[in-house]
Amino acid sequence: MIKRTRAEISKCIIHKVANKYNSGSNSFSENTLRFDEDSYQLMLPFLLKPFANATQSFRFSHHADVRLNEMNSYTSAVFKDEATFVENSKNIVNHLYEQSNSAQIKKGDVIVALIEGIEYKDILTEAIGVFKVENKIDFFQTYLEEGSFDVAVQQGISTKKIDKGCLILNTTDTEGTVVLSVDNNNYDAQYWIKNFLSVKFADDKNQHTQSYLELCKEFSEEVIKPEFGKQEQGQFLANTVDYFKENEMVSVEAFKDELFEEDKHKGMFDDYKKHFETLNEVLIRNNFEVSDVVLKKEKKKIKTSIKLDTNIEIKLDIDAPDAASEYLERGFDEEKKMKYYKVYFNEEK
Repeated sequence: MIKRTRAEISKCIIHKVANKYNSGSNSFSENTLRFDEDSYQLMLPFLLKPFANATQSFRFSHHADVRLNEMNSYTSAVFKDEATFVENSKNIVNHLYEQSNSAQIKKGDVIVALIEGIEYKDILTEAIGVFKVENKIDFFQTYLEEGSFDVAVQQGISTKKIDKGCLILNTTDTEGTVVLSVDNNNYDAQYWIKNFLSVKFADDKNQHTQSYLELCKEFSEEVIKPEFGKQEQGQFLANTVDYFKENEMVSVEAFKDELFEEDKHKGMFDDYKKHFETLNEVLIRNNFEVSDVVLKKEKKKIKTSIKLDTNIEIKLDIDAPDAASEYLERGFDEEKKMKYYKVYFNEEK
């Protein structure tokens, strides 16, 4: 989604956010960080690497006027006048604090950074990044005392991944300011995306493809699996992926004609689609362009294996939609009073 080859951190500050539910208090820095070379070389990729493969973007939203969105307001002020960076970084932390309305919201370090030289869709721009570190790791620190080395356990931030983060780019399109987000500790879906950032998905092919594939996965899990079994579920998912691979444009009606033979199954899909839209507050378009990037990413997440209570697992190839119906047969053995799968093959690989 972004390229960081020319990116540079121009300002960076660290605060600590508490939990409002537990009556904690925030702690603020008054000055920006002064990096040495080693810490800077670790910090830059630590902050930006998670966004390199982000396939979806967001836009700020507000029920009355998007200019009243807190994060939109604070970041816009910094883009207009960098001298307000420290002040608005505190405002951002206070706004984050106000969203911690349950005990499960974790306190942590908040890194706010102004980053220049980010490339987004061939445009070079700047961004404000907000990153929350919720979990720290234990490590051994060695030290010399009275002629011998000893160790002590300390806690620190892992450089492998951030817990939560967002990039607000200083660029807009017809839908508004471009926002990217990651959440590796998604214990509360409302906390970061909806309450803190108050953003909505961009209305583009990435979002359309993502939503439709999620619809199909949920439909397979909640409708097909309990009514028809894992084999039919795996075949449906494989056929779904195959349809997306073979078509540049998705038509919901053509999709149903391709995947369902009976009208009652099409009706079941239509009913679940309405349920999914209401539950997730999304609108599934009847026609949209396929995003190959999202398809490739989501395909890796689709599980089509059949786990049996006899400690045997049958793995179905997501790229071979016809294999399950041609070479896998399900039945019931009257003598053993057990279900079985019969697998046809020519030779072992």
